[in-house]
Amino acid sequence: MTAKPKPLFLGIDTGGTYTDAVLWSEEGGPKGRVLAKAKSLTTRHDLAVGISGAVDAVLEKSGTNPASIKLVSMSTTLATNALVEGQGGRVALVMIGFSEADLARDGLKTALGSDPVVFCPGGHDVHGNAARLDLSGLEAALPELGGSVSGFAVCAYFATRNPAHELAARDLIREKTGLPVTASHELSAKLGGPRRALTTLLNARLISMIDRLVAATEGFLAKRGINAPLMVVRGDGALVSAAFARQRPIETILSGPAASLVGARHMTGLDDAMVSDIGGTTTDVAVLDKGRPRLDPEGATVGGFRTMVEAVAMRTFGLGGDSEVTLEDGALNPRILLGPRRLVPLALAGMAHGEAVTAELERQLRAPNVGRMDGRFALRTGVPDRLAAGLTTPEAKLYEAIGATPVALDKLLTSNAQNATLNRLVSRGLVHISGFTPSDAAHVLGKQANWDAATARLGAELFARRRDGRGQAIAASVEAISERVLVTLTRWSAEYILETAFAEDGLDGAATVAHALVQRAVDAHPGIARFTVALDRPVIGLGASAPLHYAGLPPLIGNGCVVPEDTDVANALGAVVGQVRVSAEARVSQPKEGLFRLASGETVRDFLDEAKAIAAAEADVRAIAAERASQAGTDSAEIDVATEFRVSTVEGQRMFIEAHVVAVASGRPRIAV
Repeated sequence: MTAKPKPLFLGIDTGGTYTDAVLWSEEGGPKGRVLAKAKSLTTRHDLAVGISGAVDAVLEKSGTNPASIKLVSMSTTLATNALVEGQGGRVALVMIGFSEADLARDGLKTALGSDPVVFCPGGHDVHGNAARLDLSGLEAALPELGGSVSGFAVCAYFATRNPAHELAARDLIREKTGLPVTASHELSAKLGGPRRALTTLLNARLISMIDRLVAATEGFLAKRGINAPLMVVRGDGALVSAAFARQRPIETILSGPAASLVGARHMTGLDDAMVSDIGGTTTDVAVLDKGRPRLDPEGATVGGFRTMVEAVAMRTFGLGGDSEVTLEDGALNPRILLGPRRLVPLALAGMAHGEAVTAELERQLRAPNVGRMDGRFALRTGVPDRLAAGLTTPEAKLYEAIGATPVALDKLLTSNAQNATLNRLVSRGLVHISGFTPSDAAHVLGKQANWDAATARLGAELFARRRDGRGQAIAASVEAISERVLVTLTRWSAEYILETAFAEDGLDGAATVAHALVQRAVDAHPGIARFTVALDRPVIGLGASAPLHYAGLPPLIGNGCVVPEDTDVANALGAVVGQVRVSAEARVSQPKEGLFRLASGETVRDFLDEAKAIAAAEADVRAIAAERASQAGTDSAEIDVATEFRVSTVEGQRMFIEAHVVAVASGRPRIAV
């Protein structure tokens, strides 16, 4: 009898620029084995195209029969990007027991925009006692709303202590319209009505979008003969089933960064580390504690809105391989400055457009004097023309002069005012600037070879000709300036990692790093008084360029830096090796002496005995967590229950105030048989 082959797992990450896919097997050692990995450009107009490009490449490389894939898991930046860019469906917000003044709190009014809101009398007090509910206004508005919105968000006063009024409104809306409804108590058990309403509103807005992504992915998998459960990574790094994510898409914000942390831990085996993920545009830094990502205690902030979603505490800095390289203004010995703007590297522009770029760089090199705009080009991003609507006359004129082929800025711009106009076109996402970047410096030094090194060298030569405050060239050779740029990138990376560490320790991270003593310590400055700074844990470097940029990191941070072998696909790997983890919570309060009120799930019950109320609460959360774990995609959940008591002592007597009971269920996702 032949041995049954081990199941294979497919991980997908849809990032802002690239979609990654990885095929992983549990065989091949304690960390399993990556059988194949691939990248394809993310296709914003239809995400399934980018996904299919990466997955097909992985299947081809590995020669795998699609039927042997037993689990598919994906992380996505779709929800994050949608909130940052202000996208999503039109939603009606139903507020029960709140007044119009509550809209002004926690950014709710801003988030609502022009979407409709309905106020209804009702809600509960802190002990779950009900005010009179009147849904007649909502019922009257439903025929019109049903035809003009994509879903509803319902939030009732103190619904976390008694969800009865949210349930009544939800059932009415479903009966009359058949549209998706999100109730606030389903997403968070925390107090703070307006922020809970905000979280619910954003969730309802994202439902149709995540629905399309999941449907497109499931459709593509079916076409390829991959009959396996589809999982999605949440913002805290846990996995949930696609059906679960469809109902609670808000929980997928910061899914990508969370997956990278799970991947980092899996690849290195390190439970305590700083994780620094460097891309083309940004560097993301976060902390691993005891094998879990450190979460933001206040809830994730995305697109300027503070939500109640548990997500990774991630700090993002505008520093990457494609960061803009400039010189400090007005200094005798000017420093190299990097970012925060991303440029198209000259090496990439040279590879794509050849002579159109190199001829202009050579022209600028022949000029006797250095030009302020030397080595800079403008080109269109390629977005549809409709997105260029509403331009002012100067913007439209300049946009017209820029095409798909890079135009040298010294030929394009005739006045300083036009520079500001160009920057506005860039910020609208209509135009890219191409110029000298750290990626070009790496091409000059032979440390990177994926684009055109000759164009990068011309750009470096132009940059090296720039003058310092004394009128001298800033570098003697293209190699010298390129080395300076890469050293600066490593140094800034170290400072951002230290800034995150100081902030996690409760200090002002940026101000502490800028302090002269810390700067001396990082520089290992020789003096009578010597200073050192050191992290208590190593750094895990992620990103395709991490091996290059983080090689010189250890002496600057006072600890080691581990760059795993498959660092370029950490997100996709993190998506597939993660665990399902869900929670349930209940509260027991004492509205009057001798009466113990239990609010758990969607029920409220009274007890005359504290011990019986607590036992019932623990049994409830265990059952709810087990059911949620099954819905989230695991059959092997382990459940831990913890109870936290709030009590006071009055005249030597213990006085019960409240108990908070939390159950956490975790396990590996179920796989296809």
